Amino acid sequence: MLEYDEKRDFIRMQADCKMTFRLADSDIVHEGVCVNISGSGILFETDIPVAIGKAVEVCLVPQNKITPPLTAYIETIRCAESEAGGYRIAGAIKGIKSE
Repeated sequence: MLEYDEKRDFIRMQADCKMTFRLADSDIVHEGVCVNISGSGILFETDIPVAIGKAVEVCLVPQNKITPPLTAYIETIRCAESEAGGYRIAGAIKGIKSE
């Protein structure tokens, strides 16, 4: 049996997949890499900062054909510079877009 010690409502799943996102008030699509995702949040890396509190639409397209694409609406809760020179953006998932 697997043990889970993290004190969270949802388990984080490592994703490491390419993604796109756009700010709610913009039509410009940016690229990033999803680091991990859970039932309530997402962490991704990108080359632009995103202000805390911003509404963002994220689209993940996994490389395998078994996992379907995901489009979600998030609110940015953290933006920090990463060691690689970009930014790590954490967001709370507010909704999932149905296809």
